[in-house]
Amino acid sequence: MQVLCNLILNKRILILFILFTSQVFGQNSFNENMLLLKKYALEKIKLKKDSTNFESYYINQQKKLIFNSFVDSSFLSITTKTRKEVVLKNILKGDFYLYSYFPNDSLAIASYKKAIELSSELNDTILIVESYKKILQQLSQNRSTTNLTTNYLEQYKKILYDDNEKATYLYYRYLTLASINRKEYIQELKEGLKVTNKTDNVFLKAKYHQLIGLFYSYFKKETDSSIFYTTTAKNIFEKKPYQFYKNELLGIYGNIGQDLEDKGLLKKATFFYHKASKIKVPKYRYLVKVKLNEILAENSKKRKLIDSAYYYLKISNLYKDTLNEYNKARSIIDLDKKYKTVEREKQILISEQKRKQNRNFLIGSLLFIILGGTIGIQTLKNSKRKRKLAEQQNELEYQKNLTLLKEQELTTINAMVHGQEKERKRIAEDLHDNLGSVLATLKLHFDNLKINREKKKIDQNKLFDKTENLIDEAYLKVRRIAHAKNAGVIANQGLLIAIKMMAEKISSADKIQIEVIDFGLNKRLENNLEISVFRIVQELITNIIKHAEAQNATINISQFENILNIIIEDDGKGFDVNKVDLKDGMGIKSIRTRIQHLKGTFEVDSSINKGTSVIINIPVE
Repeated sequence: MQVLCNLILNKRILILFILFTSQVFGQNSFNENMLLLKKYALEKIKLKKDSTNFESYYINQQKKLIFNSFVDSSFLSITTKTRKEVVLKNILKGDFYLYSYFPNDSLAIASYKKAIELSSELNDTILIVESYKKILQQLSQNRSTTNLTTNYLEQYKKILYDDNEKATYLYYRYLTLASINRKEYIQELKEGLKVTNKTDNVFLKAKYHQLIGLFYSYFKKETDSSIFYTTTAKNIFEKKPYQFYKNELLGIYGNIGQDLEDKGLLKKATFFYHKASKIKVPKYRYLVKVKLNEILAENSKKRKLIDSAYYYLKISNLYKDTLNEYNKARSIIDLDKKYKTVEREKQILISEQKRKQNRNFLIGSLLFIILGGTIGIQTLKNSKRKRKLAEQQNELEYQKNLTLLKEQELTTINAMVHGQEKERKRIAEDLHDNLGSVLATLKLHFDNLKINREKKKIDQNKLFDKTENLIDEAYLKVRRIAHAKNAGVIANQGLLIAIKMMAEKISSADKIQIEVIDFGLNKRLENNLEISVFRIVQELITNIIKHAEAQNATINISQFENILNIIIEDDGKGFDVNKVDLKDGMGIKSIRTRIQHLKGTFEVDSSINKGTSVIINIPVE
C-alpha cells in the first residue's frame, strides 16, 4: 500500500487499508460469533457469561477494536490455558501494538507471525486464515515489505475456503500488483467485486468500490467513473457508526473532493474537504490532516479567498507542530525502553555471573578439601592458560588496530585524489549555476528596460542602477569562483537567508515574483550541504526564468525530522512530462547529479498551461 501512497502523495488523501476479520464456519459459539463479527452484525453477538473464557474475551476485544479502533492491555495479564488461546492472545498483541498511542509495526508483525506459526501447528483453518489476514493487512501498507506480502499471499491462497476468502485474496493481490507494476487492474478488481457480491461482507464490497474509484482517478483520469465508485463506497461506509468505517470516510471524502476539483467544481470539492477535516484521527496520523489542510489552502487560493488560504495553512502548521512533538515524545519513550531493556539484560548478566561465581566457589572448596594439592596444580595450569589467552587476545587487538590504521591511510589518499577531481567539477558547476543565475536576472532587467524604454511606468534610472549592479556582481562572482573556498552569504548567514535574498533580487525586476515559505529550519545545516541545496534551488529558479514564462513562483523549504523537503512551483506554461526527456539539458543533469550525491530523491510534476512542481527530498543528519 505504501508504494501506492508514494505514487499519488500530492494528488490524493488516502486512508490506510484496515483489517478484515475472518469468516468462519461451524456450530460452536465462537465460530458463530466470528461470522457475525465479519459481517459487522455486532448487535447479534452473544457472549458467554463466563468472563474468564478467553474466546469470549477475544470476541469482545475485536468488537472494541471495530467500535473504537482500540484494544486495551488487560489481556496481557490473563493466563492462557490452551494452545488455541495462545494464538488468540498473539493476535490481540498484534492489534494492541498497532492501535496503541505509540504504534509499533515490527512488534505487531512479530505477534501475527507467531499466531500463524502456532495455528499451523494446531492445523486450525479458522485461526490460520485469521492470522494471515491480519498480517497481510499490515504488510500491504509498507512498500519495503512488498516481497514479503507476495509470499504471504501465496500461502493464504492455499487455504481459501469460501467466496469471502477468495474475494479478500483478490483484493490484496491486485492492490499489491498495482504497487509493484504501477498500473491499473480495474477489470480484475471488477471480477473480484463480482465474487464479493456473492457474500454478505458489505465492508469488503465498499473497499472494492473505493479502490476501483481510486484507480479510475489516478491511472485513467476518468473522474466521472471515479466519483461513481467512490460515492458508492461512501454510501456504504456512512451507514454504520463504527470507527473503522469512519476511518475510511476520511480518505473517501478527500478523494471525492479531489475529483470534483479536477472537474473545476471548487465549491463542491470544498464541501467534501470540510467533511474529511471533521473526522478525528490519532496523533500518529496527523500527516493526513497536514495534507488535507494544505489542499484546502490551495483550493481557497484558487477561489481567491486569501484569508481562508492563510487560515488553512496555519492549521496545517499546527498539525505539523503537534506531529513533531508526538514524534519527539515517541523517540524519548523508545530510547527509554531500549535503556531499560539494556539495564535489565545487564542485571540478568550480573546475576548469572554471580551465580556462576558462587557455584564455582562451592565446587572449588569441595575439591580443595577432597583433592588438596591437585587443586593447586590445576589452578596453576588454569592461570597459565588464561594468561596465554589474554596474550593472544592482545595480539589480535594489535593486528586489528594496525589493519584499521592502514585502511584509514588508504581512505585518506583516495579522498585527496577524489577531492581534486571534485574541485574541478565544482568550478564548472559554479560557473553554470551561480554565474548563470545572475546573467539570467540581468537579462530580465535588460528586457524590462527595452519594453519600458518609451514608457514612463518605471524609474529607468533606478533600473539602470540595478542592472549596473548586476554586471558588477557577475564580475565579482567570476573572481570569487576562482579564489573562494566557501559559499559567501551561505557560510555567513545560512541557506534560508541566501535563498530569500536571491528571491528578493529576482523579484525586483518586476517580471516574476518569487515567494519563499519555510518551516522547521531552526538550525543551520552542514555547510557543504547548504551550498549544494542553494545551487539546486538556484538552478531550478534559473530554468523557470528561462523557460517557464511564469509570473509567480514559490519556494517551499521545510525540515521534518531527518528529511529536508524542497518544493518549487510556478504558474508557467508547463509541459508534458511523458513527452519531454528530463535527462537532457545541463541544468537538469547538474541537479540530478547533486541530488544523487546527497542520496536524495527528485520528482517533476507538470501539465501544459498548469505550471510545474518540483519535489526534492534530501536526508540530513
